[in-house]
Amino acid sequence: MAAFFIAQYVVKDAKLYREYQGLAGPTIAASGGEVIVFDVAAETIEGTPPGPQTVIVKFESTEAAKAWYNSPAYREALPKRLAATEGFAILSQSMNFGR
Repeated sequence: MAAFFIAQYVVKDAKLYREYQGLAGPTIAASGGEVIVFDVAAETIEGTPPGPQTVIVKFESTEAAKAWYNSPAYREALPKRLAATEGFAILSQSMNFGR
């Protein structure tokens, strides 16, 4: 079952965030992930999100997503995102609903 890493945030330090992107991007591809959404101006229609930037990365499974997130290569990049942004990230499974 597919799993999705979903992050929504506001970028507080663009330079540091670009450094994060340079490190994180290759780790996603190497782990079999696919960026399916990268929106810097997502429109909020309910609630109060931390910011307009939304990123969704699709992985083959929850195990694959967790392996990427916990990999040494991504763990090197992660502190830069945490320092450069304010927001949240979640891991969500895909549901088929019998289709």
